[in-house]
Amino acid sequence: MTATTTAPLATPDTRTPARRPSARLRAWATRAPLLPALIFMIVVTQLPFVATLVISFFDWNSLYPDARHFTGVDNYQEVLTDSDLRHSVWTTVLLTVAVVLAGLVLGLVLALLLDRRFRGRGIVRTLLIAPFLVVPVAAALLWKHVLYNPEYGLFNGLLHYVGGPQPDWISNTPLLAVEASLVWQWTPFMMLILLAGLQSRDHEQIEAARVDGASDWQIFVHLTLPHLRRYLELGALLGSIYIVQNFDAVFTITSGGLGTANLPYTVYQSFYQAHENGLASAAGVLVVIGSIVIATFALRVVSSLFREEVSRA
Repeated sequence: MTATTTAPLATPDTRTPARRPSARLRAWATRAPLLPALIFMIVVTQLPFVATLVISFFDWNSLYPDARHFTGVDNYQEVLTDSDLRHSVWTTVLLTVAVVLAGLVLGLVLALLLDRRFRGRGIVRTLLIAPFLVVPVAAALLWKHVLYNPEYGLFNGLLHYVGGPQPDWISNTPLLAVEASLVWQWTPFMMLILLAGLQSRDHEQIEAARVDGASDWQIFVHLTLPHLRRYLELGALLGSIYIVQNFDAVFTITSGGLGTANLPYTVYQSFYQAHENGLASAAGVLVVIGSIVIATFALRVVSSLFREEVSRA
């Protein structure tokens, strides 16, 4: 007598469908605490930008609200063709390039000095960071009244002590006066970025170069600068994002006069003084687009830095 065995019938796996909803629920549960912050960010930032974008297509003067009408891209054409507005764009570019380049050069010099060991380095580093922590309006007021004032300012006081002239700094060199205050405030930011880059160098490679007879200048040119390239790019891009949108220094030191009105100050003039909501919105949209373009490159540089650090680790 032969025994016959039958294989048990395969039953469908009922656990997989049960796991999928639970995994989805867990994923939504982890994301749920972030939803209020996301909704708040959209309401506070994106909705006003959409409203500004819509207003930029209208000829809308707040003094005559009933006379507003749709004009398409006329406001953008006026921003790009009007001589005063084009001059404000050129002033914005000139201000950004000058401040960023000067801040990078001075920040690199200070970072190289702070990278060396000496007594009191922590105190010196704290003092050099202090200008970056000052409120922008307070910094501009400090430069306008404490340093630039022709009657009681520190600069003219030092010149009077040595028998020099007593210039009116803001009237004689208005754009340079604004640039100097911004360089003073943003050089510590550049210094911190470049100091972080210096401290991430491969010290064994530098010691090997010294053993091979390389001088300090050769090490700086062939090892330090190539390593700092990404950090220099990051400092330039982040600094440009702020300087392009800077309003405090121009408004406080020169009130936009003497050829120092940049694009953000022109937006302020168009909106609060001329009451041209449509024209001011178009100029504001152009500022935002320029900032987004610069921020995109900055994010790419940051991502490349993270990839380099991960690969090095």
